[in-house]
Amino acid sequence: MNTRKTFGLIGAAGYIAPRHINAIKENNGQLCAALDKFDSVGILDRYFSEADFFTEPERFDRYLYKRQRNGQPLDFVSICSPNYLHDAHIRMALRNGSDAICEKPLVLNPWNVDALQQLEKDTNQRIYNILQLRLHPAIIDLREKINQAPADKIYDIDLTYITSRGKWYYESWKGDPSKSGGITTNIGIHFFDMLQWIFGKMEQSTVHMHEANKAAGFLHLKKARVRWLLSLDFEDIPQEAKDKGMRTYRSITVENEEIEFSGGFTDLHTQAYRHLLNGQGFGLDDARACIELGHHIRNSQIKGLSGDFHPLLKQ
Repeated sequence: MNTRKTFGLIGAAGYIAPRHINAIKENNGQLCAALDKFDSVGILDRYFSEADFFTEPERFDRYLYKRQRNGQPLDFVSICSPNYLHDAHIRMALRNGSDAICEKPLVLNPWNVDALQQLEKDTNQRIYNILQLRLHPAIIDLREKINQAPADKIYDIDLTYITSRGKWYYESWKGDPSKSGGITTNIGIHFFDMLQWIFGKMEQSTVHMHEANKAAGFLHLKKARVRWLLSLDFEDIPQEAKDKGMRTYRSITVENEEIEFSGGFTDLHTQAYRHLLNGQGFGLDDARACIELGHHIRNSQIKGLSGDFHPLLKQ
């Protein structure tokens, strides 16, 4: 009996797609078809040159429907499309008899999660979110350490994530908050999920700054007080990092102790696929907290530099 899983891919020409394509290959999957309105997808030749390719969603939808009608629906459809299209593409997958594997953010609004949960029940299919930081060894070790500490311990945390982006970013869908969710959802969602997974859900949130290219605030989680800063501005990178030629800087300190997790990212998508193929994928309930927090921050009143704010804001 052939147990090789079959996949479709929506968003084959984007930044994150190669990690999904490689993960499918490394987990002995077969990519049968891909969809992207852009046709610069030569990367498919490196992994799955035999895959069908579509530039129109209507034709891809028909392909999925015909497979389902013939009793051979794809096992999974992996979704790497722009954030605001995730909900529609998840629905396309489930309606055609496939489970969905979706990049972060799963959706932009909490009520979309409720509707997708109903769709899971209606179709008897599953929706998985790629929450790969939960599989990073350093993050797993930190979570175990926190779980073994006294239950009433509250940790002081500084989170800094600066990833330089050029002018193209603001002209693309990523620069449109209605499509990307803005900086806090588009690049912060990874960390908001990770922090709540380790330290518990949000109890209070203050936003000190929220602009197109940077945002900062304070979170009170069940077990932590977090000062956070996200930026797309190269000038915000510390000088010592610039001197090393770095265009991305990430730092998490817990009680003034740096948590080193800059490495170990290369195969996390492969691990995430292996994880879900073994029946341990992260579903809608896992994704809900970070979606709720992203939505809350996006719609919060900006307080300015008052209270406990991130130290880099002093600059």
